[in-house]
Amino acid sequence: MIPQLLTVGVKRPDRRRIRVWVPLLPAVLLLSPIVILAVLAGVVACLMYGISVARALGTGRRIVCALPGTRFDIEFSRTAVLVAIR
Repeated sequence: MIPQLLTVGVKRPDRRRIRVWVPLLPAVLLLSPIVILAVLAGVVACLMYGISVARALGTGRRIVCALPGTRFDIEFSRTAVLVAIR
C-alpha cells in the first residue's frame, strides 16, 4: 500500500505543539512534473552505469510501498520535530 498521509509535529519549549497533516496524493499530483523529471534522470543514470532500469524502478516501488508506518523523531536542544508517514 502506498503512503496516504504525512504528519509533521513540532514541539517547542515556549509554545504548544504544532501539527500539520499533509495528504500525499494531492501533493504528488501537484509535484508530478518534478517526479517525472526525477524518474527520467534516474533512467538516464541507470543507462549510464549499466543498471537494469526495470529492476531499479521495481526497487523504488518497493521502497515507496514500505514507507507507511515510518517515524522520524529529531530533537535539537529543546525543540523536537516528529514526522510520521501513514
